[in-house]
Amino acid sequence: MNTSQLPSSTDIAIIGAGPSGSVAAALLRQRGWQVCVLERQHFPRFSIGESLLPYCMEILKEAGLLQAVNEGDFQVKNGAAFTWGDRESVIDFRDKFTAGPGTTYQVERARFDHILIQEAERKGAQVWFGHTVNAITTAAEHATLSVSTDQDESYTLRARFVLDASGYGRVLPRLLDLEQPSDFPVREAWFTHIQDNISDPDFDREKIIIATHPQDRAIWMWLIPFSHGRCSIGVVGEPSHLAMNEREPLPFLQDMVNAIPRLRHLLANAQWDTPVRPLRGYSANVTSLYGERYALLGNAAEFLDPVFSSGVTIAMHSAKLATALVDKTLRGQAADWQKDFADALRVGIDTFRTYVAGWYNCSFQDVIYSKHINQDIRRMIAAILAGYAWDTSNPYVEKSERRLKALAEICGEAQLDT
Repeated sequence: MNTSQLPSSTDIAIIGAGPSGSVAAALLRQRGWQVCVLERQHFPRFSIGESLLPYCMEILKEAGLLQAVNEGDFQVKNGAAFTWGDRESVIDFRDKFTAGPGTTYQVERARFDHILIQEAERKGAQVWFGHTVNAITTAAEHATLSVSTDQDESYTLRARFVLDASGYGRVLPRLLDLEQPSDFPVREAWFTHIQDNISDPDFDREKIIIATHPQDRAIWMWLIPFSHGRCSIGVVGEPSHLAMNEREPLPFLQDMVNAIPRLRHLLANAQWDTPVRPLRGYSANVTSLYGERYALLGNAAEFLDPVFSSGVTIAMHSAKLATALVDKTLRGQAADWQKDFADALRVGIDTFRTYVAGWYNCSFQDVIYSKHINQDIRRMIAAILAGYAWDTSNPYVEKSERRLKALAEICGEAQLDT
């Protein structure tokens, strides 16, 4: 690469080319801004967070990215099937309280993320792969990034604003000492992709499976069907509950599958052809979502837990909120970052947090596995699980913690049939 070709200045620098970075880049290009995306890795690259929520479709459409995704031959998703022992409870996203799309996709993130960033690039964003941000300084009118490339080159990039969309890399939280411990217990995930060879005619590939371990409700598994007969399979729990010790990852994950009747049946003929990977201590938080000439998007700011697939949805919504305020800021207009970004984003994060916490303390599991849920309430829950966690007209968003607690008390403790 010719050093003279390296970027030296831009209106907005975006760190990371994942979904929030691509959405932010596309939205900012719509508003006419010069955008430079810096991505440490080269695409396509592996990532988890493969089961999207329907609300994502609204944001992708607004960013002009939906058509490319629709043409990507991804597996349609219209809901979630929860299983515990011999019990199953299905949430259909098409039958929900909040208006909006009721279907989405289950995606191999390597291909999905690549499609998004290619579309953002077609819309005029500069995209640089193999570029790592090592330092940042901010001033009243601009920020300066110190960047290195995987070709052993170094340069500085001056930007009028910086958006951190670096995901688990959490670049600015590390560089600006914004890290704050999550109040969730430390959990870990073990996961892989397999050729599932599922032959059961009753199996619905348009729904993610979320499976509760029959002996320990603090452990759960996901099965995310992809197109072309493959799926993502993973287990989540606290290390002390998983009790993996020195076991090899593959037989450990297979034993977890075999402990869950539904998964054992579906995956009886699966071909386990990809190494099992870990993700540990993934929950994270920060002291502030924004500062002078920067803001944090998605997982770079906060990540809760994979159980309800909220990560990409929160990331895209944060991009939508932030880009509107970046536009105002750069045009010299009043931009209330606390009210219209931090507080607005927190509405959905706190809603998801309620139901994630309720899953692990079993109160939300009691609701999900109850045989006597009012259909109107079921639609309200379906809307949240479909990603519409910012719809405060939904009572289970507006006062989520109090209402979930009351609902769980009405449903009573779920019991497996004996």
